[in-house]
Amino acid sequence: MKTLDLIVPCYNEEAALPLFYETVTETLRTLSGYQTTLIFVDDGSSDRTLETLKRFARSDSRVTYLSFSRNFGKESAMLAGLRASTADIVGFLDADLQHSPSLLPDMLQSLEDGYDVAAAKRVDRAGETKLKSRLSDAFYQIANRMTDVEIDPGAQDFRVMKRVVADALLSLGEHRRFTKGLFSFVGFRTKWFPHENAVRAAGETKWNFKKLFVYACDGILAFSDLPLKLPLYLGGGLCAGAGLYALIALIVFLCGKAVSPVHAVLIVMLFLCGLILFAVGVLGLYLARIYTETKGRPVYIVKETNLKK
Repeated sequence: MKTLDLIVPCYNEEAALPLFYETVTETLRTLSGYQTTLIFVDDGSSDRTLETLKRFARSDSRVTYLSFSRNFGKESAMLAGLRASTADIVGFLDADLQHSPSLLPDMLQSLEDGYDVAAAKRVDRAGETKLKSRLSDAFYQIANRMTDVEIDPGAQDFRVMKRVVADALLSLGEHRRFTKGLFSFVGFRTKWFPHENAVRAAGETKWNFKKLFVYACDGILAFSDLPLKLPLYLGGGLCAGAGLYALIALIVFLCGKAVSPVHAVLIVMLFLCGLILFAVGVLGLYLARIYTETKGRPVYIVKETNLKK
């Protein structure tokens, strides 16, 4: 019998947890051949989330929980659950039922069929404001152009994966994590499951504009060194502009027209500013190399081998 760990990050989910627990346990009853553990991670909730989890644990031996000393964020909760998991198959899903547990049987079957990861992909943005939807789409467009990983705009954290994929995620040593990008970075054969966006079962969303903005910045900075290189490009552009400006001034002078001293000052200022930015950009190239190295990501990830350890 294979083991299955389902990791459920929770932050002030007192209202949603009873319905979530009822729904997920009903789904688990339809599964055969899996010994399942529910790993709830209480992310420093200020309501009675922890008390609710303790009540579940007293009546159900499959329920385990971790509780943070304060709110560290969903990414930290997912990592804590991943570190606590020892199962053959590991999954993530949200406690608010925006991730439907009813997909689990088909997702697990796809792993039996040879896929390494089964992941849900949102096909609409029902329940979101137009502004949030547009900002989200813009983020993914910018992120995919600036970073070296391809993140599907509809990709969700809701997924199940084989142990080898979970171990690959754990091998990534960075502190500030952007898990959607890390899923893409580690690769592996993935089957996508279309999933309609669902409204929360209860409670209110914990994401606000500030948190989403910080999350977006973390996502770009975690996978792109382009901001460090921008001064190089900008400095080169200013130097080129100064050169073009000087050429135009020279042509005007050769045509017998007077060139104002202001133009000469502007040319020198443009060139010097460009030179300074160019020098900063060169430093940025070295910082980018240091930034890449200090993240400690593996150079490659082995999916399987017949070599003895």
